[in-house]
Amino acid sequence: MYLRCTSGEVRTMPALAPKIGHLGLSPDKIGDDIAKATVDWKGLRMTVKLTIQNRQAWIEVVPSASALIIKALKELPTDRKKQKNIKYSGNIT
Repeated sequence: MYLRCTSGEVRTMPALAPKIGHLGLSPDKIGDDIAKATVDWKGLRMTVKLTIQNRQAWIEVVPSASALIIKALKELPTDRKKQKNIKYSGNIT
């Protein structure tokens, strides 16, 4: 299953509870694992691939093209609640 979340934050638990609760997995633990997996992408919206098999969960970060560009520009993490419409500048070589 694919989830869209803000990296480094644990806000996906309300979205996770109905999807994985019946599988016997804890949404809190999965949310913490997602936060740990996305800590390198802090402040960016990321897609996370959650694979569950035999009550084991694997988390894989699927970065978008814009997230890869922002990371390549080595921009500092921004507070998405305070800053809107951010324009990035730099050179990717």
